[in-house]
Amino acid sequence: MTQLPDKIETWQMVQPTTKNKETGEVIPGKLAKTSIPVPALAPDEVLVKVAGCGVCHTDLGYFYDGVPTVSKPPLTLGHEISGTVVAGDEKWIGKEVIIPAVMPCRKCLLCKTGRGNRCLAQKMPGNSLGIYGGFSSHIPVPSIDLCEVRNRGNIPLEQLAVVADAATTPYQAAKRADLQPGDNVIIIGVTGGVGVYMAQTAKALGAKAVIGIARNPEKLKRALNYGADFVISSQDKQIKDIRNEFRDICKKNGLEAGFGWKIFEVSGTKAGQDMALELLSFTGKLILIGFGMAKNEYSVSRLMAFDAEIIGTWGCLPEYYPIVLDMVLSKKIDIAPFTETRPMSQIAAVFNEVHKAGSPEKRIVLTPDF
Repeated sequence: MTQLPDKIETWQMVQPTTKNKETGEVIPGKLAKTSIPVPALAPDEVLVKVAGCGVCHTDLGYFYDGVPTVSKPPLTLGHEISGTVVAGDEKWIGKEVIIPAVMPCRKCLLCKTGRGNRCLAQKMPGNSLGIYGGFSSHIPVPSIDLCEVRNRGNIPLEQLAVVADAATTPYQAAKRADLQPGDNVIIIGVTGGVGVYMAQTAKALGAKAVIGIARNPEKLKRALNYGADFVISSQDKQIKDIRNEFRDICKKNGLEAGFGWKIFEVSGTKAGQDMALELLSFTGKLILIGFGMAKNEYSVSRLMAFDAEIIGTWGCLPEYYPIVLDMVLSKKIDIAPFTETRPMSQIAAVFNEVHKAGSPEKRIVLTPDF
């Protein structure tokens, strides 16, 4: 019988950042180091010792921007988790795992019809898994959804935390887009924490041409080594200028500019979404990955005229995780250049840093140091 730890050490969001409605004063959010009880595990549950948990913009949305969580504070944020099973379901004990960011109920109509990634009863660490999240020493989760890590070679287990969301979300988006070998792809926000994996995923799945769009010219140069065939800097440019650059690239490289492009909007910004809507044309598909609070104006009748589609995508089915993990371990998707590990005790400073940076150089993975 495996002995459970006495308690779970954790960094909880005690209160999110709020704004006084009368004065407009911003009241900073609070993170607090605390201990919580280890729950009794059901027969189909395990306790995972956390190796690493990535800092995602979704976490920052909960903490800084008033995006509501299902479970109310105090709760532990963090949904991008890798670790080792230390208790619970006997067949899992001792195994290294990645915990899916969204875990479906597997019983509802959505789950039974292949849409379990958007199961309305899903459990998401750091949001709807009670008080439990990844910025902690341990986390209890259902065992059915775990992705076992085998033969990881010299890739650190904590680094594989990014597979839980940043690297799997693009794969789900590609499936929603019905991305096929030979398709042409535009990625808006190609240099961001998810965009860097969207480009690599598209190329690994056989995309003919991948055009990456983002602001930072230096990061765009890097994108050319990781999935992008062509890049466009949007910095200080009007949408019409970007559209014209896109058309020039197509003309010079024998690509059809007027139809069939699959556009992945990863930035979640109003500017990025407006750009994607402008580039959407005949028989094209726009897949929305990034989340933002802004509203956009668009003549939806254009979709009828274009015979085009706008598609939302959320998370990733747990069934796809082994596929993506294999792509990472085989280096079809390279995560090392885009990840950085830091001690979990630096969580407050890291949140502040990533929030201010908007699109940091690398995904920061926090490792427990309680």
